[in-house]
Amino acid sequence: MYRQIMSASARKVAVAGVSLADCGRVDGLTPYALHAQAARRALADSGLDRSVVDGFGSAGLGTFAPIEVAEYLGLRPRWVDSTSVGGATWEFMAAHAADAIAAGHANAVLLVYGSTARADLAAGRRTANLSFGNRGPLQFEVGYGHTLVAKYAMAARRHMHEYGTTAEQLAAVAVQTRAHAARNPRAMYRTPITVDEVLSGPVIADPFTRLHCCIRSDGGCAVLLVGEEYLPDLARPPVWVLGTGEHVSHTTMSEWDDFTVSPAAVSGPLAFGRAGLTPDEMDIAEVYDAFTYMTLVTLEDLGFCAKGEGGAFVENGRIGPGGALPVNTDGGGLSACHPGMRGLFLLVEAVNQLRGEAGERQHLRPDGTLPRLAVASGTGGWFCSSGTVVLGAD
Repeated sequence: MYRQIMSASARKVAVAGVSLADCGRVDGLTPYALHAQAARRALADSGLDRSVVDGFGSAGLGTFAPIEVAEYLGLRPRWVDSTSVGGATWEFMAAHAADAIAAGHANAVLLVYGSTARADLAAGRRTANLSFGNRGPLQFEVGYGHTLVAKYAMAARRHMHEYGTTAEQLAAVAVQTRAHAARNPRAMYRTPITVDEVLSGPVIADPFTRLHCCIRSDGGCAVLLVGEEYLPDLARPPVWVLGTGEHVSHTTMSEWDDFTVSPAAVSGPLAFGRAGLTPDEMDIAEVYDAFTYMTLVTLEDLGFCAKGEGGAFVENGRIGPGGALPVNTDGGGLSACHPGMRGLFLLVEAVNQLRGEAGERQHLRPDGTLPRLAVASGTGGWFCSSGTVVLGAD
């Protein structure tokens, strides 16, 4: 179903379809099978045929990921992206896809992710790589025990030192995220937790206990972006890409200028500025939450509160169900699923919320209407990269 390409100046870009593959504990499928499952479901969700897809994005399965996965899916795209910047990868790819569609380089771009990280580790097919390699600049940190979680813990400790942020405030993030997960039948962990339970758990890297850290799961998802001329053929209301932003910061901790500032401080204002909107206008936020501190500092850097005020901002249920700014409404990486490179799940959940298709966890505005605006912000590495996407419903 080919559509005449409109001029770049007039062409708007919409999310036409989203989907989850099987998530949580998935022992019987390969990563390729999860990609295929997610792709089929996203196309079905959109109401469009596979033949419309002429752009494709994939990462996480090796050097030839977009070629191998596209072949597995029976696709021959003329526009391809394999950007890999960790958890922010999918917001970067969504930005690139939106630009390509607006410029007429592609009509319909499918972004797909799938991983059996939990199953592979449980079966001994892989080992947990918490040092992220020992070559290049990282070789100078690995010998000192700078694992991924240690890098985040160091950053959290610095924020606590600079601004008086407390362990209880960080724990409040985990508690409210779990409250969202309790409303999501597909979340891996749904039992409510308390601040005391978070604080009393086994220490992973001070100040993080186990419940400050993301879970490990299998899973996959897909997002289909299209030009606005496909609107009459869509099975669901469109969700528009209003603005995007990207930024990279560092890999070596010694090259990070300020442990309390993430690259979302650049990608966020870029996305909001290009959308012509402000953080205060957002109804919901979906942000990468490998650790509780990531949520807190990303909310600061996106502009929802001032630097250093994140601790107070996340207290008193503000980011939980029914709060002023629900954050990670599916339960996030802390409770719902985290197969690695979770950024695409943020876009899926934001779209489901804006379309009013989130079921029991559906957020409503104070006047009882569906949310109209959402922001999804992914973070890669240890605050190494950030991609932010602002979305809006009709």
